Amino acid sequence: MEKLEIQFTLFSAFYAPLIAVMEAGFLEEEGIDATWSISPPGVSAVEALKAGSAHVIQTAPSQAFSELSAGNKPLAAHFAQINEMDGFFISGRIDDPEFNWKKLEGAEVISFGGGQPRAMLEYACFAAGVDISKINFVIPGSVSEMDLSFRKGVGSYIQQQGPYPQQLEEDGIGHILAQSGPLIGPNAFSSVAATREWLSTDTAKRFTRAYAKTRIWISETAPEDIAHCLSPYFPDTSLLALTKCISAYQQLGCWTPHIEITPKALDRVYDVFERFGAISKRFDWSLVCADPPV
Repeated sequence: MEKLEIQFTLFSAFYAPLIAVMEAGFLEEEGIDATWSISPPGVSAVEALKAGSAHVIQTAPSQAFSELSAGNKPLAAHFAQINEMDGFFISGRIDDPEFNWKKLEGAEVISFGGGQPRAMLEYACFAAGVDISKINFVIPGSVSEMDLSFRKGVGSYIQQQGPYPQQLEEDGIGHILAQSGPLIGPNAFSSVAATREWLSTDTAKRFTRAYAKTRIWISETAPEDIAHCLSPYFPDTSLLALTKCISAYQQLGCWTPHIEITPKALDRVYDVFERFGAISKRFDWSLVCADPPV
C-alpha cells in the first residue's frame, strides 16, 4: 500500500467528503493507505505542502488570493471541490420561528475574527439587508473556544459549521435559526489542493478516482449510514446530531457529485471577497485552480 498524508486546515463534518474517502474504503481500493492530521490553530495546511509533510490538503481557493495579490505564484493548486456552498449555521439561545437576519443588529454574535468565514457572513448579511456595523461581534478564538463561550452564556447568536450547532440543539443550549448558504449561493467555498508537481503523478490519479467515487457515494447514501461511517472521527458528537448535520448539508447542496471547481463558482467567491474589501482584482481561474488529474 502506498502511503499518503492528508492535512486539514479545519476539521468538521462539513468536510465529510475528504474524511469519507479515507473511512469508506475508496482509497484502499486504489492501493493507498492514508494518514491524516490537522494543522495548528491559525496555520493553513498549505504550510504542510511547503514542508513536504502532506501530499493533499483541505483548504479553500480563496487561500491563493493573498499570494496572487502580492505578485507571487501560489504553491497549492486547487483541483477538486469539497463544498460548493457556505456551510455555516446561525444559532440562537431561544427557538425563534420568526427569526430574520435583521435581528442580528444590536445583538452579540459569536463569530470569526476574519478570513473566509467572516467574509461569507458579512456577504450573507449584505444579501439579507443587514447593517453589519450594528452587530456586536464577539471573537473568542478557535471553533472549540467559540462553542465553549456560547455554552457558558456568552452571546445571543453564534456562527458555526456542523456538527457543533446540531449538538447545541441536542444539549438544549441553542437552536438553529438560519443558514448563510442560501443567501450566498453556490461558490467555490472549500477545496482539495496539492502541488502541481504532485498532480502529475500516478498517485494523484488514483486519489482522484477514489475521491470522485466518494462524492457520488456521499450524495446518494442515507445520512444515518454516512453518520455511522464517520462517527469515529466525532467522538464528542452524538450519532443523532451528526446525522442531522449530514442531512442538512446534503439538502443544502454542498456535496454535488462533480469534483471540478467551476469558474462560475470561483466568481462568486470573488464577489464575496470584493465586498469584504480583501481583493482589488480578480485572477484567472488557472492561477488558482487546476483540472482534476483524471
